[in-house]
Amino acid sequence: MQADVRELTVFLEIARHLNFRRAAGALGVTPSALSHSLRGLEEKLGLRLVHRTTRSVGLTAAGERLAQRLRPAFRDIDDALDDLNAFREAPVGRLRITAARVATRLGLMPVLGPFMAAYPGIEVDVVDNPAFVDIVKEGFDAGVRFRERVAADMVAIPLGPPLRSAIVASPEYFAKRPLPKTPKDLAAHDCIQLRFSNGSRYAWELERNGQELEVETRGALALSDQVEILEAALAGLGLGYVFESQVESLVRERRLVRVLEAWCPPYPGFFLYYPSRRHLPPVLKAFVDFVRTRT
Repeated sequence: MQADVRELTVFLEIARHLNFRRAAGALGVTPSALSHSLRGLEEKLGLRLVHRTTRSVGLTAAGERLAQRLRPAFRDIDDALDDLNAFREAPVGRLRITAARVATRLGLMPVLGPFMAAYPGIEVDVVDNPAFVDIVKEGFDAGVRFRERVAADMVAIPLGPPLRSAIVASPEYFAKRPLPKTPKDLAAHDCIQLRFSNGSRYAWELERNGQELEVETRGALALSDQVEILEAALAGLGLGYVFESQVESLVRERRLVRVLEAWCPPYPGFFLYYPSRRHLPPVLKAFVDFVRTRT
Protein backbone atom coordinates (compact mmCIF):
# COMPACT_ATOMS: atom_id res chain seq x y z
CA MET A 1 0.00 0.00 0.00
CA GLN A 2 1.12 3.57 -0.71
CA ALA A 3 1.51 6.08 2.11
CA ASP A 4 -0.75 9.10 1.82
CA VAL A 5 0.26 12.74 2.18
CA ARG A 6 -1.37 13.16 5.60
CA GLU A 7 0.61 10.25 7.06
CA LEU A 8 3.83 11.69 5.67
CA THR A 9 2.93 15.11 7.08
CA VAL A 10 2.41 13.54 10.50
CA PHE A 11 5.76 11.77 10.27
CA LEU A 12 7.59 14.98 9.30
CA GLU A 13 6.05 16.86 12.23
CA ILE A 14 7.16 14.10 14.62
CA ALA A 15 10.64 14.20 13.07
CA ARG A 16 10.75 17.99 13.52
CA HIS A 17 9.71 18.04 17.18
CA LEU A 18 10.81 14.58 18.40
CA ASN A 19 7.93 14.98 20.82
CA PHE A 20 4.45 13.55 20.23
CA ARG A 21 2.64 16.15 22.33
CA ARG A 22 4.24 19.13 20.56
CA ALA A 23 3.82 17.54 17.13
CA ALA A 24 0.16 16.85 17.86
CA GLY A 25 -0.35 20.45 18.99
CA ALA A 26 1.25 21.76 15.80
CA LEU A 27 -1.14 19.67 13.69
CA GLY A 28 -4.20 20.27 15.84
CA VAL A 29 -4.80 16.59 16.66
CA THR A 30 -4.51 14.43 19.75
CA PRO A 31 -1.27 12.55 20.57
CA SER A 32 -3.15 9.24 20.31
CA ALA A 33 -4.36 10.12 16.80
CA LEU A 34 -0.80 11.06 15.87
CA SER A 35 0.54 7.76 17.21
CA HIS A 36 -2.15 5.83 15.32
CA SER A 37 -1.25 7.56 12.06
CA LEU A 38 2.46 6.82 12.55
CA ARG A 39 1.76 3.15 13.25
CA GLY A 40 -0.31 2.96 10.07
CA LEU A 41 2.54 4.46 8.04
CA GLU A 42 5.11 2.08 9.54
CA GLU A 43 2.86 -0.91 8.81
CA LYS A 44 2.41 0.17 5.19
CA LEU A 45 6.17 0.61 4.71
CA GLY A 46 7.13 -2.44 6.73
CA LEU A 47 9.76 -0.41 8.59
CA ARG A 48 10.17 1.15 12.03
CA LEU A 49 10.64 4.90 11.50
CA VAL A 50 10.62 6.17 15.07
CA HIS A 51 12.10 4.85 18.30
CA ARG A 52 9.72 5.80 21.08
CA THR A 53 9.89 5.11 24.79
CA THR A 54 8.18 6.67 27.79
CA ARG A 55 11.11 9.12 28.04
CA SER A 56 12.31 9.88 24.53
CA VAL A 57 11.50 9.94 20.83
CA GLY A 58 14.13 9.48 18.10
CA LEU A 59 14.35 8.56 14.44
CA THR A 60 15.63 5.21 13.24
CA ALA A 61 18.13 5.16 10.38
CA ALA A 62 15.23 4.55 7.98
CA GLY A 63 13.25 7.39 9.56
CA GLU A 64 16.18 9.80 9.25
CA ARG A 65 16.64 8.89 5.59
CA LEU A 66 12.93 9.36 4.86
CA ALA A 67 12.83 12.72 6.66
CA GLN A 68 15.84 13.98 4.68
CA ARG A 69 14.18 13.06 1.39
CA LEU A 70 10.74 14.38 2.30
CA ARG A 71 11.73 17.83 3.61
CA PRO A 72 12.77 19.33 0.25
CA ALA A 73 9.80 17.69 -1.49
CA PHE A 74 7.34 19.24 0.96
CA ARG A 75 9.10 22.61 0.66
CA ASP A 76 8.53 22.37 -3.10
CA ILE A 77 4.85 21.69 -2.46
CA ASP A 78 4.62 24.67 -0.12
CA ASP A 79 6.32 26.87 -2.71
CA ALA A 80 3.89 25.70 -5.38
CA LEU A 81 0.94 26.60 -3.16
CA ASP A 82 2.55 29.93 -2.30
CA ASP A 83 2.76 30.72 -6.01
CA LEU A 84 -1.04 30.82 -6.07
CA ASN A 85 -0.86 33.98 -3.98
CA ALA A 86 -0.01 35.80 -7.20
CA PHE A 87 -3.69 35.41 -8.12
CA ARG A 88 -4.86 36.98 -4.85
CA GLU A 89 -4.96 40.62 -3.85
CA ALA A 90 -3.07 39.77 -0.64
CA PRO A 91 -1.03 36.68 0.34
CA VAL A 92 -2.61 33.91 2.39
CA GLY A 93 -0.84 31.25 4.42
CA ARG A 94 1.27 30.57 7.49
CA LEU A 95 4.47 32.36 8.54
CA ARG A 96 6.72 30.34 10.91
CA ILE A 97 9.35 32.24 12.92
CA THR A 98 11.82 31.05 15.55
CA ALA A 99 13.02 33.48 18.23
CA ALA A 100 14.15 33.55 21.83
CA ARG A 101 11.41 34.65 24.22
CA VAL A 102 12.90 38.09 24.87
CA ALA A 103 13.38 38.65 21.12
CA THR A 104 9.72 37.82 20.62
CA ARG A 105 8.64 40.31 23.27
CA LEU A 106 10.93 43.19 22.35
CA GLY A 107 11.47 42.65 18.63
CA LEU A 108 8.51 40.81 17.13
CA MET A 109 5.47 41.81 19.19
CA PRO A 110 5.58 45.54 18.29
CA VAL A 111 5.50 44.52 14.61
CA LEU A 112 3.11 41.57 14.59
CA GLY A 113 -0.01 43.47 15.63
CA PRO A 114 0.07 45.98 12.76
CA PHE A 115 1.26 43.32 10.31
CA MET A 116 -1.57 40.91 11.09
CA ALA A 117 -4.09 43.74 10.88
CA ALA A 118 -2.74 44.59 7.41
CA TYR A 119 -2.71 40.93 6.28
CA PRO A 120 -5.65 39.13 7.91
CA GLY A 121 -5.14 36.10 5.66
CA ILE A 122 -1.72 35.30 7.16
CA GLU A 123 -1.34 33.12 10.25
CA VAL A 124 1.83 33.68 12.28
CA ASP A 125 3.37 30.81 14.23
CA VAL A 126 6.17 31.96 16.56
CA VAL A 127 8.21 29.26 18.30
CA ASP A 128 10.17 30.51 21.32
CA ASN A 129 13.55 28.79 21.36
CA PRO A 130 16.74 30.20 22.93
CA ALA A 131 18.85 27.70 20.98
CA PHE A 132 19.95 28.30 17.40
CA VAL A 133 18.27 26.04 14.86
CA ASP A 134 18.67 25.38 11.16
CA ILE A 135 15.61 27.30 9.98
CA VAL A 136 15.57 25.59 6.59
CA LYS A 137 15.86 22.08 8.03
CA GLU A 138 13.30 22.79 10.77
CA GLY A 139 10.76 24.32 8.39
CA PHE A 140 10.88 27.94 9.58
CA ASP A 141 10.50 30.87 7.22
CA ALA A 142 12.61 33.23 9.32
CA GLY A 143 14.23 33.81 12.69
CA VAL A 144 15.07 36.71 15.01
CA ARG A 145 18.53 37.12 16.56
CA PHE A 146 21.29 39.67 17.03
CA ARG A 147 23.16 40.35 13.79
CA GLU A 148 26.45 38.84 14.94
CA ARG A 149 24.69 35.54 15.74
CA VAL A 150 23.18 35.17 12.24
CA ALA A 151 24.88 32.79 9.80
CA ALA A 152 26.73 34.44 6.94
CA ASP A 153 24.57 32.79 4.28
CA MET A 154 21.40 34.40 5.63
CA VAL A 155 19.83 37.72 4.70
CA ALA A 156 19.36 39.92 7.80
CA ILE A 157 17.40 43.16 8.16
CA PRO A 158 16.93 45.35 11.26
CA LEU A 159 13.85 44.62 13.34
CA GLY A 160 13.14 47.54 15.60
CA PRO A 161 15.26 50.34 17.07
CA PRO A 162 18.68 50.13 18.79
CA LEU A 163 18.76 48.62 22.27
CA ARG A 164 20.56 49.33 25.54
CA SER A 165 21.38 46.94 28.32
CA ALA A 166 20.80 47.69 31.99
CA ILE A 167 22.33 46.29 35.17
CA VAL A 168 19.75 46.21 37.95
CA ALA A 169 19.00 44.73 41.34
CA SER A 170 16.28 45.17 43.93
CA PRO A 171 16.50 47.71 46.77
CA GLU A 172 16.45 44.75 49.18
CA TYR A 173 19.59 43.35 47.56
CA PHE A 174 21.42 46.68 47.79
CA ALA A 175 20.36 47.09 51.40
CA LYS A 176 22.98 44.41 52.13
CA ARG A 177 25.54 45.25 49.43
CA PRO A 178 27.23 48.47 48.26
CA LEU A 179 26.35 49.81 44.82
CA PRO A 180 29.05 48.94 42.26
CA LYS A 181 30.82 52.08 41.01
CA THR A 182 33.06 50.44 38.40
CA PRO A 183 32.94 47.14 36.44
CA LYS A 184 35.63 45.76 38.77
CA ASP A 185 33.18 46.06 41.65
CA LEU A 186 30.98 43.39 40.04
CA ALA A 187 33.39 40.75 41.33
CA ALA A 188 32.02 41.32 44.83
CA HIS A 189 28.39 40.78 43.77
CA ASP A 190 26.05 37.90 43.02
CA CYS A 191 25.46 38.32 39.29
CA ILE A 192 22.64 36.27 37.78
CA GLN A 193 24.12 34.27 34.93
CA LEU A 194 22.65 33.91 31.43
CA ARG A 195 23.26 30.28 30.43
CA PHE A 196 23.29 29.32 26.75
CA SER A 197 21.93 26.00 25.48
CA ASN A 198 25.48 24.64 25.14
CA GLY A 199 26.15 25.32 28.83
CA SER A 200 28.40 28.36 28.38
CA ARG A 201 27.74 31.60 30.31
CA TYR A 202 27.34 35.07 28.82
CA ALA A 203 30.12 37.56 29.59
CA TRP A 204 28.61 40.98 30.33
CA GLU A 205 29.53 43.42 27.56
CA LEU A 206 30.28 46.94 28.81
CA GLU A 207 31.64 50.03 27.09
CA ARG A 208 32.51 53.59 28.08
CA ASN A 209 34.35 56.26 26.09
CA GLY A 210 35.57 53.69 23.60
CA GLN A 211 36.80 51.26 26.27
CA GLU A 212 35.15 47.87 25.71
CA LEU A 213 35.02 45.18 28.39
CA GLU A 214 33.74 41.62 28.59
CA VAL A 215 33.24 40.90 32.27
CA GLU A 216 33.18 37.28 33.43
CA THR A 217 30.77 37.68 36.32
CA ARG A 218 30.08 35.22 39.12
CA GLY A 219 26.87 34.12 40.76
CA ALA A 220 25.11 31.10 42.21
CA LEU A 221 22.08 31.35 39.91
CA ALA A 222 22.08 30.67 36.15
CA LEU A 223 18.99 31.03 33.95
CA SER A 224 18.30 30.59 30.26
CA ASP A 225 16.59 33.85 29.36
CA GLN A 226 16.39 37.52 30.24
CA VAL A 227 12.74 37.38 31.28
CA GLU A 228 13.63 34.88 34.01
CA ILE A 229 16.70 36.94 34.96
CA LEU A 230 14.50 40.02 35.43
CA GLU A 231 12.14 38.06 37.68
CA ALA A 232 15.10 36.83 39.74
CA ALA A 233 16.46 40.37 40.11
CA LEU A 234 13.06 41.56 41.32
CA ALA A 235 13.13 38.75 43.87
CA GLY A 236 16.42 40.07 45.26
CA LEU A 237 18.55 37.15 44.05
CA GLY A 238 21.32 39.28 42.56
CA LEU A 239 22.27 41.70 39.79
CA GLY A 240 20.62 41.14 36.44
CA TYR A 241 21.96 42.14 33.03
CA VAL A 242 18.81 42.76 30.99
CA PHE A 243 17.40 45.09 28.36
CA GLU A 244 16.68 48.71 29.30
CA SER A 245 13.16 48.60 27.88
CA GLN A 246 12.35 45.72 30.24
CA VAL A 247 13.11 47.74 33.37
CA GLU A 248 12.43 51.43 32.66
CA SER A 249 9.10 51.47 34.48
CA LEU A 250 10.42 49.27 37.29
CA VAL A 251 13.32 51.67 37.90
CA ARG A 252 10.91 54.65 37.92
CA GLU A 253 8.73 52.84 40.45
CA ARG A 254 11.86 52.12 42.54
CA ARG A 255 11.25 48.39 42.42
CA LEU A 256 14.72 48.09 40.87
CA VAL A 257 17.91 50.12 41.19
CA ARG A 258 20.02 50.66 38.09
CA VAL A 259 23.83 50.80 38.30
CA LEU A 260 26.77 51.34 35.91
CA GLU A 261 24.45 53.07 33.43
CA ALA A 262 27.35 54.96 31.82
CA TRP A 263 28.85 51.61 30.83
CA CYS A 264 25.76 50.57 28.82
CA PRO A 265 25.67 52.49 25.50
CA PRO A 266 23.15 51.78 22.69
CA TYR A 267 23.87 49.00 20.19
CA PRO A 268 22.05 47.53 17.15
CA GLY A 269 18.88 45.69 18.10
CA PHE A 270 17.35 42.47 16.81
CA PHE A 271 17.46 41.39 13.18
CA LEU A 272 15.00 39.38 11.14
CA TYR A 273 16.89 36.80 9.10
CA TYR A 274 15.85 34.35 6.39
CA PRO A 275 17.43 32.15 3.70
CA SER A 276 18.95 33.87 0.71
CA ARG A 277 16.50 33.13 -2.09
CA ARG A 278 15.92 34.87 -5.38
CA HIS A 279 12.16 34.46 -5.02
CA LEU A 280 10.79 34.70 -1.49
CA PRO A 281 7.53 32.92 -0.65
CA PRO A 282 4.76 35.58 -0.82
CA VAL A 283 3.92 35.33 2.88
CA LEU A 284 7.55 35.88 3.90
CA LYS A 285 7.99 38.62 1.30
CA ALA A 286 4.97 40.46 2.71
CA PHE A 287 6.48 40.34 6.21
CA VAL A 288 9.96 41.38 5.05
CA ASP A 289 8.54 44.33 3.08
CA PHE A 290 6.41 45.33 6.09
CA VAL A 291 9.43 45.25 8.42
CA ARG A 292 11.50 47.31 5.97
CA THR A 293 8.86 50.07 5.96
CA ARG A 294 9.12 50.37 9.76
CA THR A 295 12.91 50.70 10.03
